[in-house]
Amino acid sequence: MTEQGVHEFDRARRKAAARAGIGDRRLWPKNEEIQEALLQQQRLFQGARREHEIESLRWQALAAMETFADFAPRLVGPVLSGSADPTQSVRLHLFTDNPEEVVFALLDQGIPWQEREEVFRYGGGERRTHPLFAFLAGDTAFELVVLPLRVQRNPPLDTVSDRPQRGAGAAEVARLLGDPS
Repeated sequence: MTEQGVHEFDRARRKAAARAGIGDRRLWPKNEEIQEALLQQQRLFQGARREHEIESLRWQALAAMETFADFAPRLVGPVLSGSADPTQSVRLHLFTDNPEEVVFALLDQGIPWQEREEVFRYGGGERRTHPLFAFLAGDTAFELVVLPLRVQRNPPLDTVSDRPQRGAGAAEVARLLGDPS
């Protein structure tokens, strides 16, 4: 995954299993095991440079969270877990029942964006489609996923752990960065 820039666990798992000749899916690693191996590999081979990159992405995430504070932002995904690479986006979950409010916030900030929809999995096998606004801030890609307010209590499932993706609020991200404020 690191060498070829593959970010989808299932695709990487299938490719590795085919190369190793392992057809029995019960022997394939789980997403959490792959995630932990990625983190170990990054710490071992990329060390301080990697930590600096993650810290920089988290500071940028915190700045974006302040910009979109009206939407109770939560940092989720590889930047939060520490497994992000420079090609991955900072992903924030924003909460509002009116996605147009996020559009107005982007317009107010003078941020050009691209909109698309993404399907998210929820407990009980349910799938829901939500709007996603992508933009660049300097060299950093951001993705703002707009979720209805009611989803704060029951967020989409994490693609790694298959548990509700609660993410981290601004105060939690600040603590990760060693900023007690």
